[in-house]
Amino acid sequence: MKIKFIAVVLFVNGIVFSQIKGDEWNLKATSKENYFGVAMANGKIGIVTDATPLKTKDIILNGVYEPNPKNGISKIVRGIEFLNVHLSINNEVIDGSNIDHWSQQVAMKEGTSTASFQFKDLAEIKYTILANRVLPYSGMVVVEILPLQDIEIGAFNYMSVPEELKITKSEFRVMKKKDYQIPLFKTTAQTNTGKWNISASTTFLFDGAAEAISQKGAEVGFTKKLSKGKKYRFVIAGGICNSKDISDPANEAERQAIFAYLEGIDNLLSKHKKAWARLWETGDIQIEGDLEAQQRVRFALYNLYSFIREGSRQSISPMGLSSQGYNGHIFWDTELWMYPTLLALQPEMAKSCLDYRSDRLQKAKLKAFIYGYQGAMYPWESDDTGEEATPTSATMGIFEQHITADVAIAFWNYYALTQDQNWLRKEWNVLKETADFWVSRVAKNQDGSYSILNVVGADEYALNVDDNAFTNAAAIEALKNTIKAASILNEPINPTWVDVANKLIIHNENGITQNYKGYKGQLTKQADVNLLAYPLHVVNDKNQIKADLDYYATRIDEKDGPAMTYGVFSVLYSRLGDREKAYEYFVKSYLPNSRPPFGVFSESPNSNNPYFATGAGAMLQAVIYGFGGVEQTDSGLKFNKGLLPKQWKSLKIIGIGTDNKTILIK
Repeated sequence: MKIKFIAVVLFVNGIVFSQIKGDEWNLKATSKENYFGVAMANGKIGIVTDATPLKTKDIILNGVYEPNPKNGISKIVRGIEFLNVHLSINNEVIDGSNIDHWSQQVAMKEGTSTASFQFKDLAEIKYTILANRVLPYSGMVVVEILPLQDIEIGAFNYMSVPEELKITKSEFRVMKKKDYQIPLFKTTAQTNTGKWNISASTTFLFDGAAEAISQKGAEVGFTKKLSKGKKYRFVIAGGICNSKDISDPANEAERQAIFAYLEGIDNLLSKHKKAWARLWETGDIQIEGDLEAQQRVRFALYNLYSFIREGSRQSISPMGLSSQGYNGHIFWDTELWMYPTLLALQPEMAKSCLDYRSDRLQKAKLKAFIYGYQGAMYPWESDDTGEEATPTSATMGIFEQHITADVAIAFWNYYALTQDQNWLRKEWNVLKETADFWVSRVAKNQDGSYSILNVVGADEYALNVDDNAFTNAAAIEALKNTIKAASILNEPINPTWVDVANKLIIHNENGITQNYKGYKGQLTKQADVNLLAYPLHVVNDKNQIKADLDYYATRIDEKDGPAMTYGVFSVLYSRLGDREKAYEYFVKSYLPNSRPPFGVFSESPNSNNPYFATGAGAMLQAVIYGFGGVEQTDSGLKFNKGLLPKQWKSLKIIGIGTDNKTILIK
């Protein structure tokens, strides 16, 4: 397809977002101004790109947390940056100040980032970074040089160790075999408290004869003379391992490098690209007639897919594997905002999020016990332990309890999609224990109704209120789902589950569902009441849905509120048949939060903390569950008519559900 180039200029939070865009599969940038990188990730490691040539910004290790020595609060660990390169031409080292014609392209179809530039009149250079989709602990950088004159290059691999690691040791050796010699460069370190060991190892790969690799100080590499016009390619490949996942990370990291060497460049690249191709074949969204929307939607999908892998029994933090934002903890962001897209398009990835919660059920039961409740009470912020990881300065860790219902609802929705009773039987205790929590948490009123007192709801501006709408409604839906599951499995139904589900209060005044008891129209941080209509099924009357939408749309914090609200608004307006408002809120769900040069998601219009995968998840829901007409029901996904924005010619969603259904809306 012919590439279209569109210049876009946005003014966001004082940042000029000037972007030259590629086609529907590629995002291209030609300016490094106000640069925000992209994570090349595979669900285990996230390699964040940098504007400086031939180096990375960060490497994030999924599921590896280190306690802060000052307050004990855990934070996801940054790993050793093992793919950095010092490249010199005719003895002059290339850096960001002595290059021209810089550009960078993110190839979403293949999961790669390629930067290109020219060094004086001597050479054109491209380098491609990837986290191998097939090999979860492996990454590589491919360097291609086109000499414009006869030149001599020096290419040296160096490793950068972040400040939270210590006791660093590097070594270089050559493993000699009869038919080959494998250069191995390794760096090992410990986290600051000594809790985990981290090790990274690399090797060099060549198209032709291998170069002689030697050590120069803290770097390892080679020099070579290149002839004008003759392209040259080499690769640095290897792995990064940790003692949380692997008992001997040092030797396993070396094995990753040895495996890469013996696989060869083309095999490594081919398997990586095929793995990404399989993901897109089984879960993609195609928008005809609106290049920008296509790019934004596919980029959101690319990031969600990058941040998780099926079978890993790990979940996704709000920033995925792009940064240490929110300490890399797991919130409701997973179950309510990212999980629904994965459930529709990649159910096995969605299941990994549930596995993460199931594995930590005992810790959720411990938290309930600590606070005097029955059953299981999931933490507001969770790390690898499953215990509460919220800083004590934020009371949400104690009082934002709707997370327990959010988890239970996600479990039921997986069953509803798959109708897998064996799985439901296996995970029954998650539903039962969370239901037991809610009936121990409620307070019975004099009229026989029930309230939940002293909570923080989705609207976190309203602290320690009574009968928050979303908390109560989520508890109702979770209890009703548990009752249905019990009937399917012939498990005993606690009559108190039924009583509380039927009598838990949702306040309504003057025709408006109230955010909480005593609400007087205050500014709200984000959607709360509106969540009762979607993704919950508690408010179903269209007149009530519209009244609540019109009322709360004027009370959302547009400056500092997170992006998710507008994705929900778009879904609801789509289902009400309001094409214009649905599209308006769809655009509002991403455009003010986009950051240069690739449009990475920031949490709010007034923040610069990408990549906010939570917001991406909400925007994708607007497409799938709004425009796409997809609806979650107890008997699986229902495919309604859908609603096509007038700006689009067609919408195709590929790989919906367990049977990989394709829907087309024109």
